[in-house]
Amino acid sequence: MSNRIYVAIDTPDLARAQALAQKVRHHVGGLKLGLEFFCAHGATGVREMAHIGLPIFLDLKLHDIPNTVAKAVQSLGPLAPAILTVHASGGRAMLEDAKAAAPTGTKVIAVTMLTSLDASDLSETGVVGSPADHVRRLADLAAEAGVDGIVCSGEEVAAVKKAWPKGFFVVPGVRPADGVIGDQKRVVTPRAAVDAGASILVIGRPITQATDPDAAARAIAATL
Repeated sequence: MSNRIYVAIDTPDLARAQALAQKVRHHVGGLKLGLEFFCAHGATGVREMAHIGLPIFLDLKLHDIPNTVAKAVQSLGPLAPAILTVHASGGRAMLEDAKAAAPTGTKVIAVTMLTSLDASDLSETGVVGSPADHVRRLADLAAEAGVDGIVCSGEEVAAVKKAWPKGFFVVPGVRPADGVIGDQKRVVTPRAAVDAGASILVIGRPITQATDPDAAARAIAATL
């Protein structure tokens, strides 16, 4: 993959989203559109962003009963996203049905544990063991269910890659060495994430809130 950086366009403002994408388009590999953007603009907004010519990562983290998720994935089919996320904790049947409903060419990726959570957050939700244990369990489930890969932090990707060599690993919460961590709790540098086995990196604020987003994207790409 020539450029592993997917820039997170987390804004409900379509004009700002398009302007940002145009600025960085030559130094990123794709655009990640999340709930904030999708709730504001829906499928029409995704199509507008697709005109920029970069692959679209639709980060909707679908999580519901298997039939509902499968029908949601079918509904998104005409958009032909390069990547679509569902929650691994939705269970085996939900993961299987999501993959079966996805169009050819769309990678279905299971979110294991949000990078905003740590061990104490996990225990509050009743999950026993460390974040690494939890991610590995869900990664095993995702692999068995036949989805294409998982979302995990840079701290877990090396161990998961070892167990699932052909998996596709999306690593968010990536921050340059001099970057501000913000609301993320488990962060790594872009270079460390790639060295550990990340297939793509999701990078938002270090690029989108930079004075010169294109220069920021170019500088991060240079470290890879």
